[in-house]
Amino acid sequence: MTFLQKHRKDLLFTAVLLVLAGVLFRFTHPGGAGTVAVLRYGDPQTEQIIDLTKDARYDIDTGVYTIHLQVAEGGIAFVDSPCPDHTCEGFGVLRNVGDWAACLPAQASLTIEESP
Repeated sequence: MTFLQKHRKDLLFTAVLLVLAGVLFRFTHPGGAGTVAVLRYGDPQTEQIIDLTKDARYDIDTGVYTIHLQVAEGGIAFVDSPCPDHTCEGFGVLRNVGDWAACLPAQASLTIEESP
């Protein structure tokens, strides 16, 4: 009898527990809870921390364009972009750690990070 045959039930039980732990983690750590948006723009680079727990609109002059950011329901998005291609709007709403968007014409990037 092979190892897999001997421990099939144990391995299945462990896999189910890992999946449940992942689901539980996902529901107990949604975007906005313990996360912030970090906006970096300009030359020299300016960094601005944006609270994701308070719905708000931000109009920020990057020195090239004035970008418009909307915070709602624990997420943030580029909205009403003045740049020529509006690519930054296509990133949608960012809410999870590691989510990233940029408006290259405005020399701005937005990243979701753990709260300091």
